Amino acid sequence: MKGGEFVMTMYCVKCRAKRDVTKFETLTMKNGKPAARAICPVCGTKMFKIGAA
Repeated sequence: MKGGEFVMTMYCVKCRAKRDVTKFETLTMKNGKPAARAICPVCGTKMFKIGAA
């Protein structure tokens, strides 16, 4: 945790680097597995992480 916020590390395909994001949305896929969706803070590309609880 950083400053009272949850931080998740996700990989940005466009930047080819791991980025820490604080604004992410948790969701459940059709098969029931958890996932998270966010936007890269550097380039604005959508990022997706499977298995993020």
